[in-house]
Amino acid sequence: MEAIQHLHNSIFGGNDDLLAKMDGKPTLLFNLALDGQKPVGYKIGYGLSQTKFYSWLGGVHPEYRNLGIASTLMHQQHYFLKQYGFTSVQTKTMNKWRGMLILNIKNGFNIVETYTDKNGRHKIILEKDLQDG
Repeated sequence: MEAIQHLHNSIFGGNDDLLAKMDGKPTLLFNLALDGQKPVGYKIGYGLSQTKFYSWLGGVHPEYRNLGIASTLMHQQHYFLKQYGFTSVQTKTMNKWRGMLILNIKNGFNIVETYTDKNGRHKIILEKDLQDG
């Protein structure tokens, strides 16, 4: 977990306590990309219901971007979700994470809602029907 914590902070900056963020979440699904033993990308999510999954956090280390790692992690996650009966997946992003926004749209996500959070940040909610492919 220490290596994933370090990866998380290298992607998002700051000193977030990822373990504290995970505390109290439902059972988490982790998908990891490794270079040898070193985590270079991850995708974490959890079930919102028996059929809807929330893809919560993820990213790829800056030195490993544009190699298809985020796409591979997404496809692995969606394959697993289909196997376990999930029919849709939801995620949230912001305009400042344009790479993730574009990746989601290219992979069949639709923007379903936007809102401004309590800190004044504009959030974009996307969903994908996993039965469509």
